[in-house]
Amino acid sequence: MFDMHTHFIPEDVLLWIKDHKRLVNAEWVKREEKSVAFLTVNNKWGFELKESFIDSSLYLQEQEKAGVLHSLISPIPQLFLYDFPEEITKELSSVYNLSLAKWVKNHNKKLSSLATIPLNNPSQAAKELRSAMELGLKGAIIGPSLENLMLTNNCFSSFWEEANYQKAIIFIHPLLCEDSRLKNRMMPNLIGIPWETTICATDLLLSGFLDKYPHVRILLAHGGGFLPYQIGRLNKGYNKWANVSKSLQGLPSEYLCRFWFDTVLWSDDSLNYLIKTVGEEKVVPGSDFPFDLSSWPPVFYNEKAVYSLLNNER
Repeated sequence: MFDMHTHFIPEDVLLWIKDHKRLVNAEWVKREEKSVAFLTVNNKWGFELKESFIDSSLYLQEQEKAGVLHSLISPIPQLFLYDFPEEITKELSSVYNLSLAKWVKNHNKKLSSLATIPLNNPSQAAKELRSAMELGLKGAIIGPSLENLMLTNNCFSSFWEEANYQKAIIFIHPLLCEDSRLKNRMMPNLIGIPWETTICATDLLLSGFLDKYPHVRILLAHGGGFLPYQIGRLNKGYNKWANVSKSLQGLPSEYLCRFWFDTVLWSDDSLNYLIKTVGEEKVVPGSDFPFDLSSWPPVFYNEKAVYSLLNNER
């Protein structure tokens, strides 16, 4: 069993945050006497700092206990730091990527990793992606947008050109949605996160992006959000409106199958629909471990899908 969606924070990264806690407004807060501390960066993006996030030995023990033979590690979205000056984002990205590269090199049969990059400076993001892949990482995890700039904006061209050249895995993973209508009942997490993926992936699909950068391996978190379920609506729009179809060479449903999707859905019916819609060779096992809403261990395994995603030979 493989796990293509899991997160970890190396010790060097945690030390960097502690050393720069004023710079990035980091706080460790315990909500109850015996509880694990919550880490909050820049007065938002708080999450429970479980031992599985930061203890490499424990992580590997949990991996073995769950029967996972190999994990693709991702940095956590809460530490993208896109809302900070680019030199801060770049510094943490370098620390994070070097730390992960050292860890996976020592456990290369059990671990692979993605990088984090300073997306707030796309040309620097391209350089960091190149450096990370030279260290042996497989690509990068990124957010779905940047200050209301969609990923198809021309300002990101240098990054996508490098990702295309490297045949990199680019894992699109949203942060909590900041829509003011979703303040209550955990809705920023429950529906805001898959909604952000839906917006980003739909924009990528309809823009002609997948034809422009055909060698980028784009993995969509949480089963692709709501996009697979509404692909029929996109097909209908393609047949009705020229401004939907003008950048495409075929139906949106044909492009949907050019993404990869993880299995973090918590519903057999939803997963079966996804597999039927895009093909099992495009659905890779994922868990989102060790976040609260993890599907641990992954519930589906397809060897062909895993190896097609991981193979980045040029």
